[in-house]
Amino acid sequence: MAKYLLLKHYRGAPAPVNDVPMEQWTPEEISAHVQFMHDFAARLEGTGEYVDGQALAPDGAWVRYDGEGRPPVTDGPFAETKDLIAGWMVIDVETYERALELAAELSAAPGAGGKPLHEWLEVRPFLSTPPTITE
Repeated sequence: MAKYLLLKHYRGAPAPVNDVPMEQWTPEEISAHVQFMHDFAARLEGTGEYVDGQALAPDGAWVRYDGEGRPPVTDGPFAETKDLIAGWMVIDVETYERALELAAELSAAPGAGGKPLHEWLEVRPFLSTPPTITE
């Protein structure tokens, strides 16, 4: 089995077919979307393919170590993860093809008007072994 990260984007990916921002959805449309996500995760839990998944709040900050004292924190000016990544799901599947199949299915989560988003999802494998360094 191999683990894959399925990333849902706010921006940065090609626009979905149903390209209405979530802040313009009705409460019922948001509920239907969230229910789809829960049902999808529950089904993958049943097959043993689900590892983790979370939606992300739009809040966030950049932080780094800068010596002793309080670390510097900034909210910009660069494109930040909070502006790009809406959430993720980690799956553990037998093949890359299965990861693509599940990502395509997840892409059909309902959006505005109850119609499938057909959003683009980023599929990234977890690094399974450290790279070999030769000189």
